[in-house]
Amino acid sequence: MKEMPRKLVFPIVLFASGFCLGNGLRPWSAAHADPSPRVFEIRTYTAAEGKLDALHTRFRDHTVALFRKHGITSVGYFKPEDAPLAANTLIYILAHPSRDAATKNWQAFHDDPEWQAVKTASEANGPLTTKMESVFADPTDYSPMK
Repeated sequence: MKEMPRKLVFPIVLFASGFCLGNGLRPWSAAHADPSPRVFEIRTYTAAEGKLDALHTRFRDHTVALFRKHGITSVGYFKPEDAPLAANTLIYILAHPSRDAATKNWQAFHDDPEWQAVKTASEANGPLTTKMESVFADPTDYSPMK
């Protein structure tokens, strides 16, 4: 067996020591943090016939800012690529500190006079959606997003 060159021993020992100290001496809060400090909500809207563009406009021009105002974190908004969903579906993901916070934030959002005015104006010619689905989900232990 070949002996390790002396010039490599010190950097390896230094790296190993730093790694062990860095992981072993983490602050209590980091070492015992809740692995899932927030909950995600995946929402799928089915737009009324011919109203998908109006739904996107309402989100782009008003809804996203109102979410932010009420503590609702936007993670992403998505348009399906394939038919039939491409013609009438909006999918988006939100993050909330907890389910309890989500309930309170949604109530504040729905009670906001600005939202009520935007909704009324955007639906002057009928509702923009025919169906809404909501699923709350926790990230898995291997999920890159927590």
